[in-house]
Amino acid sequence: MATKVALVTGASSGIGEATALKLKSLGYTVYAAARRLDRMQHLTKSGIKLLAMDVTDDASMQAGIDTIIDEASRIDVLVNNAGYGSYGAVEDVALDEARAQFDVNVFGAVRLIQLALPSMRAQRSGTIVNITSMGGKIHTPLGAWYHGTKFALEAISDCLRMELHPFGIDVVVIEPGGIKTEWASIAADKLRQTSGQGPYAVQANAMAESLVGEESRKRQSPPQVIADTIAKAVTVSKPKTRYAIGFGAKPMIFMRRILSDRAFDGMMWMATGISKAFKAQRA
Repeated sequence: MATKVALVTGASSGIGEATALKLKSLGYTVYAAARRLDRMQHLTKSGIKLLAMDVTDDASMQAGIDTIIDEASRIDVLVNNAGYGSYGAVEDVALDEARAQFDVNVFGAVRLIQLALPSMRAQRSGTIVNITSMGGKIHTPLGAWYHGTKFALEAISDCLRMELHPFGIDVVVIEPGGIKTEWASIAADKLRQTSGQGPYAVQANAMAESLVGEESRKRQSPPQVIADTIAKAVTVSKPKTRYAIGFGAKPMIFMRRILSDRAFDGMMWMATGISKAFKAQRA
């Protein structure tokens, strides 16, 4: 039986890096993709193949898929992990930045799916793993564009799962909670730059602190828990359609399900420290 082949995007650090290493340890031929090859050179020591890929550049993605097909003749697993968090008040975020958030988090993932599917359909097997977030099921202040991308990818994954079932292809959604990666610091920096001054400053600075503060960092789960979950999903005969994993994911999604919209809003105001910040401002 041919060795199974996996493509993992956003593999230069965090969840992508841990996933590439995990799948390689299970015997997969792994292609790790990211924009900067220099940040992935250490992966070659484990026998992982590197691809320079920008998920906002169609030629880059096409070249990456062509390389895999030319070298390995198949793609069994696609892990769409590349993404980032663009936070800021809707009033403040430039539409060019909003489009960039969708280009990376949604359109890049979907385009890779389109490019990988002819091979998967021909072999009548494969697994597409879309990394969304607990943020694809809940909402937080000042995260409209980020949550919008994750809600969108959740819906696309549901439709895709039904479309691909007749071809023996599984679609799995991974919904991470708080994970120790660069994601939170990047999101917090963007939030402060975009809305850290002006009418939304109180909310923005409190929310940024909730993302990267010491208490938050202490509670975050290691990326390995996501990598292990992805490995389970791609190796079982009938994977779950969704895996909520990592700090806060299951309880937060559960609370969103049972609380009214306004009750959940209130809970998030408190959880992010924004309520406390407004009280301090009034004092």
